[in-house]
Amino acid sequence: MTLQTPVSLSKIRILKNYSKKLQKLNINTLEDLLYHIPHRYEDYSNTSPIDQVQPGQKVTIQGEITNAKNQYLRSKRIKAIQKVTITDDTGSIDLTWFNQPYLIKQLPLNARISASGRAGKSASKPTLMSPQFEILSDSNNTIHTSRLIPIYHETKGVTSKWLRRQIHQLLERHKDEIAEHLPIEIIKKFDYPTFPEAVRQIHFPKSLESMIKAKQRLSFDELFLIQLSNLKKRSQWLENNKGIPLNFPKYKTQINKLINSLPFTLTNAQQIALQEITSDLSLQKPMNRLLQGDVGSGKTIVAAISMYLAHLNGYKSILLTPTQILATQHYKTISRLLSPLGTKTDLITGNRKISNQQNLNSSAVVGLQPAPEQFLNTDIIIGTHALLSEKIKIDNLALTVIDEQQRFGVEQRSLIREKGKNTHLLTMTATPIPRTMALTLFGDLDLSVIDEMPKNRKKIKTWLVPQEKRKSAYQWIKNQIKQNKTQAFIICPFIEPSESLQTIKAASKEFELLKKEIFPDLRLNLLHGRQKPKEKEVIMQDFKNKKFDILVATPIVEVGIDIPHATIIMIEASERFGLPQIHQLRGRVGRNDKDSYCLLFTETQNSETSQRLKFLETNHSGSKLAELDLKLRGSGDIFGTAQSGFSKLKIASFSEPELIRSIKQEAKKIFPNLDKHPLLQEKINALIQAKISPD
Repeated sequence: MTLQTPVSLSKIRILKNYSKKLQKLNINTLEDLLYHIPHRYEDYSNTSPIDQVQPGQKVTIQGEITNAKNQYLRSKRIKAIQKVTITDDTGSIDLTWFNQPYLIKQLPLNARISASGRAGKSASKPTLMSPQFEILSDSNNTIHTSRLIPIYHETKGVTSKWLRRQIHQLLERHKDEIAEHLPIEIIKKFDYPTFPEAVRQIHFPKSLESMIKAKQRLSFDELFLIQLSNLKKRSQWLENNKGIPLNFPKYKTQINKLINSLPFTLTNAQQIALQEITSDLSLQKPMNRLLQGDVGSGKTIVAAISMYLAHLNGYKSILLTPTQILATQHYKTISRLLSPLGTKTDLITGNRKISNQQNLNSSAVVGLQPAPEQFLNTDIIIGTHALLSEKIKIDNLALTVIDEQQRFGVEQRSLIREKGKNTHLLTMTATPIPRTMALTLFGDLDLSVIDEMPKNRKKIKTWLVPQEKRKSAYQWIKNQIKQNKTQAFIICPFIEPSESLQTIKAASKEFELLKKEIFPDLRLNLLHGRQKPKEKEVIMQDFKNKKFDILVATPIVEVGIDIPHATIIMIEASERFGLPQIHQLRGRVGRNDKDSYCLLFTETQNSETSQRLKFLETNHSGSKLAELDLKLRGSGDIFGTAQSGFSKLKIASFSEPELIRSIKQEAKKIFPNLDKHPLLQEKINALIQAKISPD
């Protein structure tokens, strides 16, 4: 049995029996259990004589059990009280628990015990209420009391006390497997503990200082392994693939003619991104680039120009999107732009195809079954997951573009690459990502950032609205819709009401309230993730065609929804979203030349939360908001629930740019000599195999 053994196959019966519960904590192997890092610690290192214990004090006492009994009551709430008296050389103290009669059997008379908790008073005597405890052995070593106590993320039936016991035993059983993998010079340079020591100290630290040192070491490891795995994937990509060089200078005149024909001027950021992409496309090695930019920053135009370059060189391109709505939107934009230049575009969604010859304004996606021969005269194919079908083969493919790439799994991205031979790959995302995070997560990709909005794009006026102004906000929305013929989104975080979060507005219930009581004279509709794809498509198309005035929705509208007439978005329970996610949601409006508005509502009275939300009133840069959220809330929340495709770190933080820069330097130094470090290489291979590192 090794650390790679699945918990479900463990020879330790209790672990095997708990395997399904542990899966809920993402613990699938014994090594996962070892890497289930504490999220905080309770400090019970203050061991005190009993006569020195003061009420309110966090304390550990140790002594002999001199009395233990269950006291049964007739109360419905408290049926039994467990009272245990502990005595040391200085006095006695009572320990008290409720409704746990089985504890008395675990606490035999005359046994030596260590108990930790917050001291209180009962009948003028000091007492510890519901303390942590353990029976002392001859060695007096403790894991639940008398030290910094690790507190873990838990699930039903799996407590921190249970996890501590299993991890402690695991560390003893597998100590020979927990070997050092970093070069000694790196450990000395950063003054880190060894790997075995760091693992032990993160779970059972001798002191606060040793815990901090252990966390620093394991944080370094996590980011270092990601960087090395990215370098290895990048190296393999370049080694195993030779790209199709696309001649840019030869067709520069046609490209400039297209750019000059646009009804707007490319921003400096767009021009730089385009230069970086066309430079990559001209090389023998295949491009592997991420294009990041806010909603409305003009990523699609940059991709379209790149696909036009492929067409001029006699090659095809494909554009993969996560939703049918977004695919149709891209199809219409690119067709209008490139059809006059002789470029033929097809759209594939589900099992249907719309050809370049059909009416671009048609809302229906109807027609022929997609078949390989239909693409013989097609230059650009735009589609959803349907493009992944094995039936669809595309000859002469040079460029693959993936929009909102985090919505696709590793296997799906690999499948789309296989549609051509060594195609250039351009992935795009509108999710605001701090640059240090992007360089870590996507270290195997080159990065282009469009951090500038078009000059004619109006900023969306954003207000955090106090609850007392809710009625007047509703009236204002009604007036805007009636007088200015506009449309509005109302966003709720959940579909259905939650028993535990009764004050948080849910889309289904809010829709009924708004329809009947608030806006009875307006037309409303409801959109959420449980609806069938066809139903969602019809609702969005009807909204786009102004068949109703207000769309009540969950954050499902966060990406790829283009409603030109919508100028208002109202976000309920906005404190439940990260700033980048709110920024993306408000990007649903402001897509015309009219003033647009984002109204934020929150139920919380917390001043820090209100201050965080008020940053949106004056800040309109997605990357800056992402950086701010990273500082305020940590990396775990930065992408919001809709961005769960991104990796989350277990130990490290993205909010340490200096550390990330130094790690990148160390990774580049060691990578050419990686074969001299077999244990490190083993860990990198395991990381790549497990697909933890983004592809």
